[in-house]
This record gives sequence, C-alpha cells and structure tokens, in this order.
Amino acid sequence: MPRARKPKKPNHLKHVLAAFEAGDVAQVHAILADLHPADIANVLEGLPPEPRTTVWAQVDNQHRGEVLLELPEAVRTDLVQQMDDKALVASARALDIDEIADLIPDLSDEVIAEILFDLDKQDRQRLDAVLSYPEDTAGGLMNVDAITVRENITVEVVLRYLRRRGELPEHTNRLFVVDRADRLVGELKVANLLTADLQARVSQIMERGDLVKFSALTPDKDVALAFEDYNLISAPVVDENNRLLGRITVDDVVDVIREQADRQVLAPAGLSEEEDIFAPVARSSRRRGVWLGVNLVTAVIASWVIGLFEQTIQQVVALAVLMPIVASMGGNAGTQTLTLVVRGLAVGTISESNARRLLSRELMIGAVNGLIWALVVAAVAVWWYGNIMIGVLIAAAMVINLGFAALSGVAIPFAVRRFGVDPALASGVILTTVTDVIGFFAFLGLATLFLI
Repeated sequence: MPRARKPKKPNHLKHVLAAFEAGDVAQVHAILADLHPADIANVLEGLPPEPRTTVWAQVDNQHRGEVLLELPEAVRTDLVQQMDDKALVASARALDIDEIADLIPDLSDEVIAEILFDLDKQDRQRLDAVLSYPEDTAGGLMNVDAITVRENITVEVVLRYLRRRGELPEHTNRLFVVDRADRLVGELKVANLLTADLQARVSQIMERGDLVKFSALTPDKDVALAFEDYNLISAPVVDENNRLLGRITVDDVVDVIREQADRQVLAPAGLSEEEDIFAPVARSSRRRGVWLGVNLVTAVIASWVIGLFEQTIQQVVALAVLMPIVASMGGNAGTQTLTLVVRGLAVGTISESNARRLLSRELMIGAVNGLIWALVVAAVAVWWYGNIMIGVLIAAAMVINLGFAALSGVAIPFAVRRFGVDPALASGVILTTVTDVIGFFAFLGLATLFLI
C-alpha cells in the first residue's frame, strides 16, 4: 500500500505579499484573519520592514499578543516599538500569566505598570512568581495554572470541583496532590480519575513513588531532555521545600527543543536564532563582522605556518597543490567528531566520566580512516607526480592530521565549556585552525626534512 503523502503547507507568505503588492489591504486582513498566530508570525518574519509594518497593522488586536510570542526576539522588539501603550496592554490582556512573563522583557516600565494594575491580586502574585526565576530555567518555563487536590477527598468531590471550575488548562493530563502546606505528595492521572469508583479516595488511586519533578532552577535543556526521555505531557515544578510552584507543559518544552536545534545550526556560523533576517544592513554587518574577524585571525595563523616553509614550496611546487588535501581531510574528520561530542554534551550522553573512552574510540576511528585514505591519496600523488616520496609524505601527514583531528574534536568542546563558552559557538573555528595548522605543518615539515 503506498504511503500517504503529507499535505503541502499553504504558502501564506506568497499570498500576503501578492495582496500587499496589489495594494489590497482588505485581502491582507482577510488572509491573516484565518491564520493561526504561529502562521502569522512566520509571515511577518519573512517580510521586509516596509510590508511588515503594513501587514502587522492588519493583525487583529486579540491575536497580537500570541503572535508577538511566536516571533524571534529582534522582530518582536521592532514591532513592539511600533505599538502604543494602550495597544500593548490590550495585547497582553489576552495572554496567560506565563505568556505575559515571556513578553514583559520587551516592554517599557510604563506598559508593565499598566499591565500589573490591570491584573487582580492573585494574578499579580503568580506573575511575580514566574518573573522571579531566570527565563532559561524550569521556573521561567512553568505555568502557574496547576490544579491541586488533597489525598483524603473522594473521586466524586474532585469531579464536582472540576465541573464547577469549568474549562481545564491546556495539556492537563494529571492533577497534583498536595498536603496542607502545598507540598507535593503525588499525582493523579486524569485517566485514572475518570475510571475510578466515585467513592474511592484520591489516596487510593494516586501515584506516589519516584515522580518526575523539577526544581525551579533546573536548566531548561535538562527539562527538555526529561520530557523527551519520559514522554511527558506535563510535570510539576517545586521549590527547595518540595512546595508546588507550578507545572511545565509539553508545548513550552517543544519551544525549548526548537530553539536548541536552531542554535546548533546557526551558532557555528556566528549567527543567532533570534536574529531578524531583514534587520538593517549596518546591524547585521556589525554582528557578522566580529565573526569574520575571528576567522581572519585563524586564517592568518594558518598562512603564517605556510610562510615558514616558503622556500620548501618554491622548490617542490607539488606541495602547494597537495597540502589543501591534508588540511581538508583533517577538517572533515574533526568536524564529524566535534558534531558528535557537541550534541552529546547538549543531551547529556557525554560527560567527563566517559570522555576518556570516547577519546580512545575516536582516535582508533581516526587511525583507521587515516590509514585507508592515506593509502588512496598516496597512490594518487605517486601516479600524478611520479614521485614515491611525495606519496609517502602526504600519507604520513594525513595520518598525523586525522589523529589530531579526532583528539581536537573531543578535547575542544570540553575545554571551551570549562571557560563558560557554548561549545556549539566556538568549537568549530578552533577546530578548523588546529587541523589547518597541523596539516600544513606536518606535510610541509616532513617535506622539508626528507625532500630538501
């Protein structure tokens, strides 16, 4: 049976741009009115500044807050600056407490004061609770809408309470059982609640044992890893005394996972996942220029090593043709190891406890691949230039460089992380420098010893 094809996602950006270029503002509004806030955010992110301003004006006020939360930070900041205080307060009014907390860093003190004034006492306390924790922690991710029950009441009482409450918070697959001091003592799955006898006590059907819970200061990447490992939909957040503070839901964790994936792709190039692709040229040039400067320094170092063997290269021109092969093979092999290690550090499968075994394994892989491809390149070099010695030298240099590439691919991420730098950001540049320098030095140094 043929596999069903995934339905093609409509190109909303194309339709909005066509309507904008035709000057049909009413059509722009009609298209946006039928879109999910995430789709509207994708459209806005893909628009240059001029049409973006016009299109943003056509977004319904009740959806603006949700759209802002879906946008990269740079785009969100620009749009917030275009809105007056009254519009910002109205946009925030439609959001949940944890969503308001995400939006507040982009707002002025005056707007924040108006939002707080607009909230009741309980919501202000909840907002303060979320804002008291860093954004990249479990406390910063949590919702404060957790439903709690006591263990001595019956299932009938719980169901009556839920009916009286009305609409349940999104992704509610469990209720949290607490004592009189709000300390977490267990969880009550909604599935168990709906199938239990009405006269049964919560204590009879709740789960105690090893509950998956997070302290408020748990890093968001550890939270995301736990949700992935244990297939969680929601999980409680507690303070140092085990008092329930709130809950984390899977939709918040998906955002963390997506941000981490974007960071791993963009960071090696010195780019940010929060950057606006249509940011002013001066701003983007300044950000990228720093990274280009770093690369220039590393390129100068590699060129300096080549310059040390200038006379050797002048006497044996073949070396200038062949030496990029040694550096390129080392860089490729090192990148493979580096990617594996950076990912392992991010998800927690690699640490200092197993780093030595990993290094031994990667060195063996580097040795095997070095020997195999060294023989191949040596044969090509001998056939090309008719000089057996050149073949032997490039083979030896390649084995040396692939060995150093494996060593660097494991050691550099650990060293960079020890200095408090994100391994995904800095490791690639350092690795390229190492493999280029070692490759050139090994090949040209051996040539100087045995050919000159």
